[in-house]
Amino acid sequence: MTESIAAEGREAIVLLVEDNEDHAFLTRESFNEAKLKVDLHHVDNGEKCMAFLRRLPPYENAPRPDLLLLDIHMPRMDGYEVMEAITKDESLKRIPVIVLTTSADIIDVDRMYGLRCSSFIKKPVDFDGFTKAMREIAGYWFSLVVLPEPPNR
Repeated sequence: MTESIAAEGREAIVLLVEDNEDHAFLTRESFNEAKLKVDLHHVDNGEKCMAFLRRLPPYENAPRPDLLLLDIHMPRMDGYEVMEAITKDESLKRIPVIVLTTSADIIDVDRMYGLRCSSFIKKPVDFDGFTKAMREIAGYWFSLVVLPEPPNR
């Protein structure tokens, strides 16, 4: 891949890892409201995220995401554990990961950047702010940035 996703004219594949159904709904609606070409997939915990990324049952046919939106505080396997697993896996470590969370605690920020997240964004609390954030995320990651070609797309 030597062009941005938008220049290729395809939908961006995004995996949202979010245990709060309201936040997941807000993310989906924000992408729709912003009229962004996004193929959004959603899992509600880190274990499902890793199964999705590794194409384990029931995700054998899952597409390889261009971008991962990751919450930190989730049951079963939290965002820190997901980041640790991704950075240790040669086939996954090039997927850009945006931490999208309600926390702006400096400990969370430092720890996630230490684990090599691509960006850390505090979730806006209102729909307009959230929609604006999704539009800006998509504009940057899908129109401006040239992303690596994931293995086994």
